[in-house]
Amino acid sequence: MTTAVRDDPARHRYEITEDGTVVGFVSYRIDGEVIDLVHTEIDPDHGGRGLAGQLVAATLDDARRRGLSVLPHCPFVARYIDDHAADYLDLVPAGRRAEFGWVD
Repeated sequence: MTTAVRDDPARHRYEITEDGTVVGFVSYRIDGEVIDLVHTEIDPDHGGRGLAGQLVAATLDDARRRGLSVLPHCPFVARYIDDHAADYLDLVPAGRRAEFGWVD
């Protein structure tokens, strides 16, 4: 099975596909240099296999590549960043981290 993540700017979401079929997404809003990740969803028939983590990691990696700051309003994204803080916490603006439970 081939898994891929792609940005669909027209739908304001990153999608994860398996063999070309969309099985999940992270929806977002972009304002200038900030991407607000608002919701993550994986088709229940495809859950429990780590697809959400793959999707969020690819989304965060793309945000970094694009030079975007991240606001993780989606609870799953916030937990993912918390679990992988060494890799991704720097994407969240320092002045906004307290909103998501991170304090310096």
